[in-house]
Amino acid sequence: FDQKWNMGWMNDTLEAMSAQPAARRDVWDRLTFSLLYAHSERFVLPLSHDEVVHGKRSLLSKMPGSLEERFANLRGLLALQWLHPGRKLLFMGGELGQWGEWDHDAQLDWALHEVERHRGLRLLVGDLNALYRGTPALHALDLRPEGFEWLDCHDRKRGVLSFLRWAPGWTRPVAVVANLSDRVHPRFPVPLPWGGRWQVRLNTDAAEYGGAGLPVVTGGIAEPACVQGRDWALELVLPRLAVLVLTATNQ
Repeated sequence: FDQKWNMGWMNDTLEAMSAQPAARRDVWDRLTFSLLYAHSERFVLPLSHDEVVHGKRSLLSKMPGSLEERFANLRGLLALQWLHPGRKLLFMGGELGQWGEWDHDAQLDWALHEVERHRGLRLLVGDLNALYRGTPALHALDLRPEGFEWLDCHDRKRGVLSFLRWAPGWTRPVAVVANLSDRVHPRFPVPLPWGGRWQVRLNTDAAEYGGAGLPVVTGGIAEPACVQGRDWALELVLPRLAVLVLTATNQ
């Protein structure tokens, strides 16, 4: 009993991700405010049963846009939950992308396993679990402020967030880039802490997750550049409504 549900993160993040992408610039602070207090207590990030009952709608139904965009937004929401500091709580059915609210008198909609986009969402959650478990930067300093560092939290105009997660000893960081807009950014300079080769470890837009499968290089060389106060940057294609996870490969 030493951890606390971060209801502020939950309410703010759901408000921002439920907004139309073009309107997210107006609620941008909802996506960043939680990092002002994320390490003040031992937090759990909950997407609980309380948020999918009593007319609040399921997670997938909360998302805006077309069918494709709703799934893309939900994949982005879940990726941000896994990559944000704090332990994770996802209520059953969230990994399936259920359309209906939770009904305690009924079973989950297991037939969604046979629907491609729903199956892709479940695969993404499994891959996020494996990435979280196998990457020290995503959990070893989860409760300490030195485990998190913004790369850029102010780019509301383009709808892009980027940050670093650090492992103990400040080695093997993970870079996260979230394009929460509905536009593709074809040559986006991602600021990075050092040069050399970086590899895309996870892309929520990948076809196997039900995404558009926009061609995105699996890695690249960070070149000298002055971007957001950093000395290095890697140009990437950022798919719309997608989250990318990168790791350095040659420290």
